[in-house]
Amino acid sequence: HGASMGDNYGPMVVAREELSRQALKEVKIAIPGTLTSAYLALRLWLGEFAYEVVPFNEIMEAVAEGKYAAGLLIHEGQLTHGELGLKTLVDLGVWWKGETGLPLPLGVNVIRKDLGAERMAQLSRILHKSIAYGLEHREAGLDYALSFARGMERSLADRFVGMYVNDWTLNMGDAGKESIRLFLQRGHEAGVIEQLPPIEFVE
Repeated sequence: HGASMGDNYGPMVVAREELSRQALKEVKIAIPGTLTSAYLALRLWLGEFAYEVVPFNEIMEAVAEGKYAAGLLIHEGQLTHGELGLKTLVDLGVWWKGETGLPLPLGVNVIRKDLGAERMAQLSRILHKSIAYGLEHREAGLDYALSFARGMERSLADRFVGMYVNDWTLNMGDAGKESIRLFLQRGHEAGVIEQLPPIEFVE
């Protein structure tokens, strides 16, 4: 429980002007980190490219100011970059859905296996109840989330939260599990993930 899935939407590459996929390979792209699902998705789509790691909440402005030719956006910048005149070059969630028919896995809860099966199952049940409660009391949850929203309007925050806290968060199902396996497998085949450990899910 607790997965964040981009179902036909996800991290996106933006720029001040239209750039082809080949052109993106010839410029430096601002990214939020190399150990992110966003970076892995971009590597799978684009292959190797020049990049610089920039705090995720500074990428949009840095591209708009011309410090970088393009940037890889996560979080609310996916919804607000147009306000700075930036163009979407690729939405990696749309690409992944078209490529695989599956949602793009962006984040998930993990747990220490040495806690044992019984304790892991207990914590899984608690997480499920917590997420279900949040979904059932969405307005109160949104009120709390807005305290971290960096000035985002309520309607936009509501849309953003709905993108990443939803039924996929409560239960990723077989499609979510398959997507995680496939995403990491392809990352391993592309040489981005050095070792591919067995993937287990707590039911």
